[in-house]
Amino acid sequence: MANPVSTSAPQGATGALVFADGRVVWGQGFGAEGAAVAELCFHTAMTGYQEIMTDPSFSGQAICFTFPHIGNVGANDEDVEADDPHAVGAIVREPVTSPSNFRSNIDFPEWMKRNGRIGLAGVDTRALTKLVRREGPPTVVIAHAANGEFDLPALQKMAADWPGLEGMDLAKEVSCEQLKTWSGGKWEIELGYADKGHEADRPHVVAIDYGSKRNIFRNLVEAGARVTILPATATFDEVMAHQPDGFFLSNGPGDPAATGEYAIPVIRQMLDTGKPLFGICLGHQLLALAVGGRTSKMFQGHRGANHPVKRLADGQVEITSMNHGFAVEREGLPNNVRETHVSLFDGSNCGIELEDRPAFSVQYHPEASPGPQDSFYLFQRFVGML
Repeated sequence: MANPVSTSAPQGATGALVFADGRVVWGQGFGAEGAAVAELCFHTAMTGYQEIMTDPSFSGQAICFTFPHIGNVGANDEDVEADDPHAVGAIVREPVTSPSNFRSNIDFPEWMKRNGRIGLAGVDTRALTKLVRREGPPTVVIAHAANGEFDLPALQKMAADWPGLEGMDLAKEVSCEQLKTWSGGKWEIELGYADKGHEADRPHVVAIDYGSKRNIFRNLVEAGARVTILPATATFDEVMAHQPDGFFLSNGPGDPAATGEYAIPVIRQMLDTGKPLFGICLGHQLLALAVGGRTSKMFQGHRGANHPVKRLADGQVEITSMNHGFAVEREGLPNNVRETHVSLFDGSNCGIELEDRPAFSVQYHPEASPGPQDSFYLFQRFVGML
């Protein structure tokens, strides 16, 4: 990495990360050319970069990967969590090499280019990660120009003018636009994603899509459910028209308080039915808000596939996948809410359960993709309640 406070492009630089305060990190651009503004965050997963880039929860964010060799297994048509990537860009340590994986059908730079996403290689990602840990997630512009020409003042202004994620409702932007009937279970080698979940005798889950990952629905199917997906703005009457046996609140990007303006009244009506409800990530935060809890922006957030979470009921530790920049505040939870999980990294809340209604949620991602699969039991528990 060039000097992180450089203001002139070193010879051969075709990519740049421009901070709102004028600092510049230089590197080699790959993928699409152009410039995009984002919140900079880091992710500690060693694998699964394609799933990470397509996770709708990363909308509005550029990802600094702490693992140095990103892209060396290429890309394919199956390892995606949405139709299109939602992360703004990827920052990596080593130049992306040719893929070496039997499932790859395209290299990572070409995949990024086809999907209009900007990459930056040759960066000291350890130094960048330390910067985020020290200062919190800064606003940056990630830029790629093959000719090495950058209008730094314009890029800096672009970063400085961006309002940031706090107070921003992104769920509407990444949610599905109309009803979907989900089909498909977990991926298996030589078989792909099994076509199942149609059986009418399965308990019926209506899932609200605030920016959901596909692997959540695959896990619900594996646990025995039939799944119908509705947009983030679906009304209570629209939800109940499908005669659900239970409700699921998905993950998603942005500030939960902003999304809650329209989501919380619907969630409260769901709770009043007495039917089981399960939430993940943003869905966890929205459930907490719906019952009188509070959320707040985290200093650096949790993003990785190796986060230890303690289950308070029995002291067991789950290694989990996480991706969130907001959290439920532990202090001030209502009396009918029991905390079920806490982070062993910083003690933040990672799960709640209502004592007077069949509803629970977790902050982490039990569906993984990428990440460990320690927490599949949550899907089994939910489907078993239906």
